[in-house]
Amino acid sequence: MPYKRISGSISTPKVDVMIDMGNPFLNLSVDGFLKMGTVAAAKVAAEEAYYIVQRGNVSSHKFEHTLKKMCKQGAYWGTIAGLYVGMEYGVERIRGTCDWKNAMLGGALTGAIISAASSNSKDKIVVDAITGGAVATAAEFLNHLT
Repeated sequence: MPYKRISGSISTPKVDVMIDMGNPFLNLSVDGFLKMGTVAAAKVAAEEAYYIVQRGNVSSHKFEHTLKKMCKQGAYWGTIAGLYVGMEYGVERIRGTCDWKNAMLGGALTGAIISAASSNSKDKIVVDAITGGAVATAAEFLNHLT
Protein backbone atom coordinates (compact mmCIF):
# COMPACT_ATOMS: atom_id res chain seq x y z
CA MET A 1 0.00 0.00 0.00
CA PRO A 2 1.45 3.36 -0.98
CA TYR A 3 2.43 5.86 1.65
CA LYS A 4 0.14 8.88 1.62
CA ARG A 5 1.28 12.32 2.68
CA ILE A 6 -0.48 15.60 2.06
CA SER A 7 1.39 18.86 2.03
CA GLY A 8 0.38 22.31 0.92
CA SER A 9 1.80 25.73 0.44
CA ILE A 10 0.43 29.13 -0.38
CA SER A 11 2.58 31.58 -2.23
CA THR A 12 1.32 34.39 -4.38
CA PRO A 13 -0.34 33.84 -6.84
CA LYS A 14 -0.18 30.03 -6.81
CA VAL A 15 -1.72 27.52 -4.41
CA ASP A 16 -0.12 24.10 -4.62
CA VAL A 17 -1.17 20.91 -2.85
CA MET A 18 0.82 17.73 -3.34
CA ILE A 19 -0.29 14.27 -2.31
CA ASP A 20 2.56 11.78 -2.07
CA MET A 21 1.27 8.36 -3.09
CA GLY A 22 4.76 6.84 -3.21
CA ASN A 23 4.82 6.58 -7.01
CA PRO A 24 5.48 9.44 -9.46
CA PHE A 25 2.81 8.15 -11.87
CA LEU A 26 0.16 8.14 -9.16
CA ASN A 27 1.36 11.48 -7.78
CA LEU A 28 1.00 13.21 -11.15
CA SER A 29 -2.34 11.57 -11.97
CA VAL A 30 -3.91 12.46 -8.62
CA ASP A 31 -2.50 15.99 -8.84
CA GLY A 32 -3.99 16.45 -12.32
CA PHE A 33 -7.33 15.04 -11.15
CA LEU A 34 -7.52 17.36 -8.17
CA LYS A 35 -6.44 20.50 -10.02
CA MET A 36 -8.71 20.10 -13.04
CA GLY A 37 -11.57 18.76 -10.95
CA THR A 38 -11.39 21.87 -8.80
CA VAL A 39 -11.37 24.12 -11.87
CA ALA A 40 -14.40 22.34 -13.34
CA ALA A 41 -16.32 22.55 -10.06
CA ALA A 42 -15.50 26.26 -9.74
CA LYS A 43 -16.68 26.84 -13.32
CA VAL A 44 -20.02 25.21 -12.57
CA ALA A 45 -20.35 27.18 -9.33
CA ALA A 46 -19.72 30.46 -11.16
CA GLU A 47 -22.22 29.62 -13.92
CA GLU A 48 -24.91 28.55 -11.48
CA ALA A 49 -24.33 31.64 -9.32
CA TYR A 50 -24.88 33.79 -12.40
CA TYR A 51 -28.15 32.01 -13.21
CA ILE A 52 -29.34 32.31 -9.60
CA VAL A 53 -28.64 36.05 -9.58
CA GLN A 54 -30.28 36.42 -12.99
CA ARG A 55 -33.44 34.60 -11.89
CA GLY A 56 -33.44 36.19 -8.45
CA ASN A 57 -34.42 33.14 -6.42
CA VAL A 58 -32.54 30.57 -4.37
CA SER A 59 -33.97 27.26 -3.21
CA SER A 60 -32.58 24.17 -1.55
CA HIS A 61 -33.52 22.17 -4.67
CA LYS A 62 -31.45 24.45 -6.93
CA PHE A 63 -28.59 24.40 -4.44
CA GLU A 64 -28.65 20.59 -4.39
CA HIS A 65 -28.77 20.51 -8.20
CA THR A 66 -25.75 22.84 -8.33
CA LEU A 67 -23.75 20.64 -5.94
CA LYS A 68 -24.54 17.51 -7.95
CA LYS A 69 -23.54 19.25 -11.17
CA MET A 70 -20.28 20.47 -9.56
CA CYS A 71 -19.43 16.94 -8.46
CA LYS A 72 -20.24 15.41 -11.86
CA GLN A 73 -18.26 17.97 -13.84
CA GLY A 74 -15.38 17.92 -11.35
CA ALA A 75 -15.15 14.13 -11.51
CA TYR A 76 -15.45 14.05 -15.31
CA TRP A 77 -12.82 16.69 -16.11
CA GLY A 78 -10.62 15.57 -13.23
CA THR A 79 -10.60 12.04 -14.64
CA ILE A 80 -9.67 13.30 -18.09
CA ALA A 81 -6.86 15.44 -16.67
CA GLY A 82 -5.55 12.63 -14.47
CA LEU A 83 -5.60 10.24 -17.41
CA TYR A 84 -3.82 12.73 -19.67
CA VAL A 85 -1.09 13.53 -17.13
CA GLY A 86 -0.57 9.83 -16.45
CA MET A 87 -0.40 9.02 -20.17
CA GLU A 88 2.07 11.83 -20.83
CA TYR A 89 4.26 10.65 -17.95
CA GLY A 90 4.09 7.05 -19.17
CA VAL A 91 5.04 8.04 -22.71
CA GLU A 92 7.94 10.10 -21.33
CA ARG A 93 9.18 7.13 -19.34
CA ILE A 94 8.90 4.77 -22.31
CA ARG A 95 10.55 7.15 -24.79
CA GLY A 96 13.17 8.38 -22.33
CA THR A 97 12.90 11.99 -23.52
CA CYS A 98 10.94 15.05 -22.45
CA ASP A 99 9.57 16.87 -25.49
CA TRP A 100 6.35 17.91 -27.23
CA LYS A 101 5.84 14.45 -28.70
CA ASN A 102 4.96 13.13 -25.24
CA ALA A 103 2.11 15.65 -25.02
CA MET A 104 0.92 14.70 -28.51
CA LEU A 105 0.90 10.97 -27.77
CA GLY A 106 -0.56 11.45 -24.29
CA GLY A 107 -3.35 13.62 -25.70
CA ALA A 108 -4.08 11.18 -28.50
CA LEU A 109 -4.21 8.21 -26.12
CA THR A 110 -6.42 10.13 -23.69
CA GLY A 111 -8.79 11.22 -26.45
CA ALA A 112 -9.07 7.67 -27.76
CA ILE A 113 -9.62 6.12 -24.31
CA ILE A 114 -12.26 8.64 -23.23
CA SER A 115 -14.03 8.32 -26.58
CA ALA A 116 -13.97 4.51 -26.45
CA ALA A 117 -15.27 4.57 -22.86
CA SER A 118 -18.17 6.73 -24.09
CA SER A 119 -19.16 3.95 -26.56
CA ASN A 120 -18.45 6.03 -29.63
CA SER A 121 -17.99 4.65 -33.15
CA LYS A 122 -14.53 3.84 -34.52
CA ASP A 123 -14.48 6.99 -36.65
CA LYS A 124 -15.39 9.17 -33.65
CA ILE A 125 -12.65 7.52 -31.56
CA VAL A 126 -10.07 8.33 -34.25
CA VAL A 127 -11.31 11.93 -34.53
CA ASP A 128 -11.19 12.34 -30.74
CA ALA A 129 -7.67 10.89 -30.64
CA ILE A 130 -6.51 13.35 -33.29
CA THR A 131 -8.22 16.22 -31.48
CA GLY A 132 -6.70 15.23 -28.13
CA GLY A 133 -3.23 15.04 -29.65
CA ALA A 134 -3.64 18.38 -31.42
CA VAL A 135 -4.94 20.22 -28.35
CA ALA A 136 -2.24 18.77 -26.08
CA THR A 137 0.50 19.64 -28.58
CA ALA A 138 -0.81 23.18 -29.00
CA ALA A 139 -0.94 23.62 -25.23
CA GLU A 140 2.62 22.36 -24.91
CA PHE A 141 3.86 24.80 -27.57
CA LEU A 142 1.98 27.69 -25.94
CA ASN A 143 3.53 26.88 -22.56
CA HIS A 144 7.00 27.23 -24.06
CA LEU A 145 6.40 30.54 -25.85
CA THR A 146 7.08 32.63 -22.77
